[in-house]
Amino acid sequence: MEIKRVIPSGYCKGVVNAINIVKKAKKDYPEENIYILGMIVHNQFVTDELSKMGIVSLDDSKLSKQELLETIDDGVVIFTAHGIDDKIKNIAKQKGLITIDATCVDVLKTKEIIKEYLNNDYDVIYFGKRKHPEAEAVISISNKIHLISSKEDIDELKIDNDKIFVTNQTTMSFIELKEIFGYLKNKYQNCIIQEEICNATSARQKAIMDIKDGDVLYVVGDAKSNNTNKLVAIGKNNFKKVFLISSKDDINKKDLIGMNKIYISAGASTPPILIDEVIDYLKSSSEF
Repeated sequence: MEIKRVIPSGYCKGVVNAINIVKKAKKDYPEENIYILGMIVHNQFVTDELSKMGIVSLDDSKLSKQELLETIDDGVVIFTAHGIDDKIKNIAKQKGLITIDATCVDVLKTKEIIKEYLNNDYDVIYFGKRKHPEAEAVISISNKIHLISSKEDIDELKIDNDKIFVTNQTTMSFIELKEIFGYLKNKYQNCIIQEEICNATSARQKAIMDIKDGDVLYVVGDAKSNNTNKLVAIGKNNFKKVFLISSKDDINKKDLIGMNKIYISAGASTPPILIDEVIDYLKSSSEF
């Protein structure tokens, strides 16, 4: 059995930067309580490791960011790599909290492009995942931003404005984008489309698409991670079996019976240690 790591895979620069920002905050404010408004990146292992440092991640799908913020009375609040509503940031400052923004530069870039078109009287159609923090941060900018997640959402759109700009969440699948953008173009023929998948996401997706001889693909990552889930979806196009696993403990040896070439990829928020452990486990086992 042949074990191969897909390159690139794992941490991207934006994730590394966000985690480093949190660690620096711990050094800069040793006497302060430090909170993250959400998961700094979508990986439970990372959240658990930060918790061991005394850093509290406030993440509850039943509560809004504002409601989570209300539970913080003092200290440092860090906004995650996915971006944040400017209103939430202002509320934190009004409460007298020390605020630190770890938003990924690619997300910031997309937000600035959207704001530029809004300032020029465009409506914006934004393709993203509902309830994802990146999408929530973007649509908070204006009520002229229309979030879509499917063709059905496009069918329901009623935009009278002749000036329409179309873009997307940075962690979507380029396969999905091609289909969605084509469908939008048929409905709004004069719309301006700008694809904004970040380089790290597209590189990881294309690396999987380029593999033509694989039997099994393991994607290491968290089920909450959108870019990780997109790797799984893309892998299903050219692998016999595809599994999303959070660690080596999720591997079922029975799945590998009769399989010859095993590839391991990982989402952009997956720590290298988890990927290495999966590869070492597969290579060291003689029972498959």
